Parts: sequence; C-alpha cells; structure tokens
Amino acid sequence: MAKESSHRVAMIVSAGSNPFEMGVATELFGLRRPELPVPWYEFELCAETPTVRVHHGFFQLSGVAGLDAVDRADTVVVPNRPDPEAEPDPAVLDAIRRAHARGARLVSFCTGTFTLAAAGVLDGRRATTHWRWADAFTARHPQVRLDPDVLFVDDGRVITAAGSAAALDTGLHIIRSDHGAEIAAAVSRRLVFAAHRDGGQRQFVEHPLPDVPDTSLGPLLAWAEEHLGTGLTVTGLAARAAVSPATLHRRFRAQLGTTPHGWLTERRITLACRLMERGEERLDVVARASGLGTATNLRTQLRRRTGLTPGEYRRRFTPTR
Repeated sequence: MAKESSHRVAMIVSAGSNPFEMGVATELFGLRRPELPVPWYEFELCAETPTVRVHHGFFQLSGVAGLDAVDRADTVVVPNRPDPEAEPDPAVLDAIRRAHARGARLVSFCTGTFTLAAAGVLDGRRATTHWRWADAFTARHPQVRLDPDVLFVDDGRVITAAGSAAALDTGLHIIRSDHGAEIAAAVSRRLVFAAHRDGGQRQFVEHPLPDVPDTSLGPLLAWAEEHLGTGLTVTGLAARAAVSPATLHRRFRAQLGTTPHGWLTERRITLACRLMERGEERLDVVARASGLGTATNLRTQLRRRTGLTPGEYRRRFTPTR
C-alpha cells in the first residue's frame, strides 16, 4: 500500500495553457496510485486567479489554488505559453524566483522554458524548448545554453522539456529519479507508454516512408527485450524476423529512425541503468546481464549516453529510502 506523500507538486496555469500538458502532469503526479509501495505526490493546479480559461476558451478551470501553492511546493511545473515572446505575469515570475531561492525543483514543459528564462533561473544553465521556438528563445535569452535537439534537459534543480509529448518523457524521468526504474516502469505501463526515452534523443527524426507496406516491429522488439543478455546480434534479430539484415535495417530506419545495432545498444544501456538502480554494484554482472559484455564497454557506453561514470550514476539515480 502506498505511503503518505511528503512531496508537493504545484503546476502553474494561465490563460492559454495547454490542456494536454496539464493532463500529463495530473496523470503522472496527481493520480492516486495505491498499488505502488512508495509515497506518491501531492498535486495542485495553481494560478493568480481561482478561475482560468485555457486553450482559447475551450476549457475553464475553477477553484484552483492561488500562487501561494508554489511557496509550499517541492516541485513547480510551468506549462507552455501560447505566445512565448509575450511578457509573463510578474506575480508568476516572483513565485518562480521564490521557489528557486528556497531550493525547489523547477520544471518547464515546451515553451514554458521562456517563463523560467524570464524569471532569471536559467541564466548560465543548459536548457531546451520546442524546436520551433529555438531561434526566438536564443535571441531573447542568449545567457541560456539552449540545446534545441533533445527531448529534455536535466540540469539538477531545473528540468526543461521540449514539445508537449516530451512532457511525458520528462515526467517519467522525474519519477524515475525520485523512486527508481521499477516504479517509473509501473507508471509507464499504466500509461501504455515507453518506459524510458533518453533525454538526449532528438526531438524528431525525419525519414522517408517505406516503399511498400511494412509489418510492425512490435513483436520482434518485445522478444528482443527479453533476450538482451543472451548475446543477441543484428543477424540474430534478422533471423528471428525471417528477413535479411539489410531488410531489417530498412525497417528499423523506417519505423524507429535508428539502426538495429543502435536500438540494441540503447536498450542494453537502459537495462544496465535499471540494474544499477536496483542496487547491483558489480559492473561485470551488470554488463553480462544487459548484453554489454564487459565492464569496460559498460563504462564507455554509459558515459557516452549520460556523461556519468557508473558510480556517479548510482549516486544520482538510486533513490534514498
């Protein structure tokens, strides 16, 4: 049974806020999850006024908390803004600055990065935003180190996400950081969503449609996930799919925007991370179980993906119970 929560999440909303992103935050942090054996979050929507018309008036929120909820929150979420270059509400900026000053975690979805930047909390930091607004953001906030190609950026106490769908990746990343890979995977299964897309993944991948109708790679990927530690190769994947390696390569490019080898490596690194988060400290065991082979290869691949050593990764992502 879930324990009582001690972590408060407040999401600031305003006229024009995207209902999808509000739904993401509500689903991830506000839905009760008694089946999980960890303390879940207390979640509030807050605004300067108790009634807010959002998304061109299609939705109206009533009875939302005031901005004083930000002062009580451990994590503050800022959603998108329909006109990111318009000046944000001064009261919202003041609330964000107060939260930052007392050490709260700040999270922006999509063009909410503009709001955090206007509050001055991104100065000198690495951040991201929706690719469509990247040039405008850089022109307006040159003091921020913008990375426009990634899904999200975790810069410690400040986390910024790209487009609306990346809000899901970012929220699951936060849950994973707070509670570990097993809990994040349980939540993602409830959402029927990928358990982990690395923040460094590109915001979008352009690729041509296949010349002929293609079958889904889903069954093959599900089988491969169960055999990552067995020495599985691209040739083995192709044999399982009863196609040539060249045909498999084309299918991966068309459906996933990556190569079979790239996908295998990514999934093996993800599995290695999960094993370390569960408490496995023997790198040779992690490397063999994940299919990365050796501790040296594990270190190399982990640093390439996260910039961290295995020890640093465990200290950062193994939750304190």
